[in-house]
Amino acid sequence: MLSYIVPFLVLILVVVFIHEYGHYYFARKYGVGVTDFSIGFGKELFGWNDKYGTRWKICAIPLGGYVKFFGDRNVYSEADHKEILEKYSKEEQEKLFILKPLYQRVLIVFGGPLANFLLALVIFFSIYSFVGKDFTPAVINEVQKDSPAMTGGLKNQDVILEIDGNKVKSIMEVSKFITMSTGDVIDFKVKRSYDELILKVKPNIVQGEDGLGNKINKRMVGIKLGAYNNEVNHVKLGPAQAIYHAAHEVYYVSTSSLKYIGGMIMGKADTSQLGGPIRIAKISGQVATFGVIAFISMMAYISISLGLINLFPIPMLDGGHLMFYAFESVLGRPLSQKTQEGFFRIGMFLLLSLMFFTTFNDLKDLGLFS
Repeated sequence: MLSYIVPFLVLILVVVFIHEYGHYYFARKYGVGVTDFSIGFGKELFGWNDKYGTRWKICAIPLGGYVKFFGDRNVYSEADHKEILEKYSKEEQEKLFILKPLYQRVLIVFGGPLANFLLALVIFFSIYSFVGKDFTPAVINEVQKDSPAMTGGLKNQDVILEIDGNKVKSIMEVSKFITMSTGDVIDFKVKRSYDELILKVKPNIVQGEDGLGNKINKRMVGIKLGAYNNEVNHVKLGPAQAIYHAAHEVYYVSTSSLKYIGGMIMGKADTSQLGGPIRIAKISGQVATFGVIAFISMMAYISISLGLINLFPIPMLDGGHLMFYAFESVLGRPLSQKTQEGFFRIGMFLLLSLMFFTTFNDLKDLGLFS
């Protein structure tokens, strides 16, 4: 159990700290007073005050964090300007978030998700620069008899060029692209002799295990891969190439995650793979046994997920507040307090429903439900 908890705490502390620091950075940049910078919720375990009057603290429940602004009882409410102006002096008003121009409030809110994407970018850039990236072309060594691949027309010695429009730069990407596909069929672009062909393969959905031994529903096409000409091509990249491929990975993970979520909403993707803190803790502990590189790679993917989820237009998330600012920009004034409260109730319901669903999946993953 401890082998799961420690890596999970490290992962969560880093990813949440970076997210909250994104909010903090822009808040400080635009002169907003920050009274609290908390990692976790509930009772404070330890903390300290800095020279700007911010209380930095670690709290007992390490499942998130927050930055609290000066004078903030409802950070993103702007419906009570008159009351605010009467309550605070001119000097204090300069530090109030809700009196800042719209573009500054947008950047302060967007700063959290932005910091998560930048963390992932830095991690991928560092790995590609100092460890390297695999560019070994993927060739099919075997097509299993009566498999979806054989039915779809794939053959031995086909070199896989693209899967669902995604260029396959490495043998390592084939499994990733197949797993992230959500359509009934997967488009394979292959090179056969001197010809390039596009073949459609309808995968089988079978219950299996991932590389860590966790039960998952796998999309199987029935091929075995090998390195092209049996040559492994693993190279360290220069700064320009590293930043390009790092940015591409962040973009791919973000767009694929959105497509997968869209697939779940439409009933086409497997909702059983959606997990919460328990599953993250379990997987982070398992990944940590594979070494530092595997662990920080997972940290990058979790950071992207956190940044992406926070941009969903759900009140209580950063995206919900950005949605309010979009209304404010169009209407020329903020939404009324009553309207905002109505949206927040909807957001609370959606988040609680999501928490219940992911927790149920986590417990089922542990074998507590069949």
